[in-house]
Parts: sequence; C-alpha cells; structure tokens
Amino acid sequence: MDAAQLARLRAKYGGATAEVIDDAHFRSVAATLFKQGGERAKPYAGLPTLLDLPYSETVEGLDIALVGVPMDLGVTNRPGARFGPRALRAIERVGPYNHALKVLPTQHHRIADVGDVPFRSRYSLEQSIQDIERYFTNIVAAGVRPLAVGGDHSISYPILKAIGRDRAVGMVHIDAHCDTMGEMDGSKFHHGGPFRMAVLDGVLDPERCVQIGIRGASEFVWEFSYDAGMTVIHAEEFAVMGVERSIARTREVIGDGPVYVTLDVDGIDPAYAPGTGTPEVGGLTPREVQAFLRGLAGLDVIGGDVVEVAPQYDPGYVTALVGAQMLFEILCLMVLSRSPNS
Repeated sequence: MDAAQLARLRAKYGGATAEVIDDAHFRSVAATLFKQGGERAKPYAGLPTLLDLPYSETVEGLDIALVGVPMDLGVTNRPGARFGPRALRAIERVGPYNHALKVLPTQHHRIADVGDVPFRSRYSLEQSIQDIERYFTNIVAAGVRPLAVGGDHSISYPILKAIGRDRAVGMVHIDAHCDTMGEMDGSKFHHGGPFRMAVLDGVLDPERCVQIGIRGASEFVWEFSYDAGMTVIHAEEFAVMGVERSIARTREVIGDGPVYVTLDVDGIDPAYAPGTGTPEVGGLTPREVQAFLRGLAGLDVIGGDVVEVAPQYDPGYVTALVGAQMLFEILCLMVLSRSPNS
C-alpha cells in the first residue's frame, strides 16, 4: 500500500466512531440510527417487534402501522400461518436501511408495530373476518396506512374492505395462486378467494390489478381473474419477460391511483420459502421479487401485507427471513409514496 495513502486513512479514520461519515446522505442515516458515541440498538435484545420497529399501543400519531394478523382458519391445505407474525418478529437484522432505494423508513416517518388484531374467537372464521375489518377500519379512519403480517391470505379481503371503502384500489399481487375462487366446501371465506369477494364488493378495481408468479395445478379455478380484467403474469411468463418488462407492465396497469401490495410467500419458489401451506415448485427467487418490488417505487402504495408464512414447515426459519425482507421492501415503497402526515 502507498505510504501516503495509508497515512491519510489513519489520520481520517483511525479514531473515528461509526457515525463519523462524510457523505451527507449516509451521515443523516447514521445520525438517525446511532446514539452519541457510535452505539446502536442491539438487534437481539429487547422485546421482538416486526422489523425491530418501536412498539405502540395505539395508532394515533403514526404514519404507518405494522399489524400482526395471526389467523389461518381459511387454509385449504397445511395450517400454521397463524404463527407467521410471531416468526417474523423473531427475525432480526432486516433493514433498517434500504441501500437500493436509498431510504431509511424511520428517518422521517412515524412507524410502529401496534401488535396483533384481537380476535373474539379462535374457531370462527366469519367472526375473525369481521374482527379484521373492524380493526383496520379504525386504522384507516385515523389517517394511518396499514401493513399487515398474516395469517393466511383470507385476511386480505377484510383489509381491502377497510382500505377501499371510499374508493376502489388497485393491487399488485405476488403469489402462486390467483385467489379468485368462489365458495368452497360451504364457505365463501377462504384463502383461495379473497380477491373475487373484494372485486364483487366494489373495493378492488380488477382492471388495476396485476397478479404475478401464478402457477401450479389450480389454473382451472381462476377464471374470474380473466373475466374481471385482471392482468395475470404466470411464473413462466415472468421468466421470459424478465424483471424490467414485468415492472413496466405492472406500472402501466396500475397507473397513478392508490394500490395495495400483497405478497404470499408461496409466490417465491419453495427452494427459498418452504415454510408455507401450499408450496408450488417453479416460483420466483427472492432476488427477483426484491428487484420487482423496488421497481415499483413511486406508486401510491396505501397498504399491504405479507401472508402464508407457516414457520413449523421450515426449521431453518429461512421462510420467515424471506418474508421479513419482503415486508421491509413493501414498507419502503409505502414510505417513498407519500410524505409524513402533518
């Protein structure tokens, strides 16, 4: 090494603490995260929360509220997604800075984990759907945008009812399944049909919906998606189109209006996310999903969810790690889409 260069580096960095940074943007990030003296919160200490965010008993004063929805009474195959919120809370070291989007969500926005939806019954799916809608209606009425962790995908229906009550919203939907099936086994509430019901209730605009990663043996029950005008990009089509063309097509369909982003972890290949109730081989990679989501920066994302993490089928907790990362990516989109509430 050049002696002069070594001397310069020693003079500049030899006694510097971690928060001493020249770059103005990175310096502002460090100022938010580091305490005086270069100390940072320990990711493995304290009570676990979603994305290591502060815990709040109320949504008042927040810009974005992260909510656990531990309910999986709507599954058709393997149960266990009720443990999804707890599993994601146990994941540390996701975030807090997104290097690709150059955003620190908590720098200017007030964001907190507000705990779980309180359910009246652990047995009644219909009551649980009502409880979710009521809880998220109160969040939206407070002027706060919600980001949920399921639970199975049936939770998206009551959340959309709360968010789309005054104006139908668009949707970016990453999944192996379209989830637009009709009533099954005597129940209209199940994780295979939330988006059919949301469209029929007038809270979801099907012509502003893009469903990505679709594959598997259930194609014959997704007729509603096509008939209603949803844009369906199968996993095989995504592979041919690539990330950039898929982003361009999605942005074209979604336009400038409000959009809800929902991610079922079975949209990701089970090689990377085996801990889920209905795994389907041939899915997207985590890197593809990250790149795709980051390409949506600037859309008006008013809410979202990550669902179907069933940790007991993945002793390595890789699925929970992937789910937490995607939750962080959606949170970053929400932060970039809107300034903090005044």
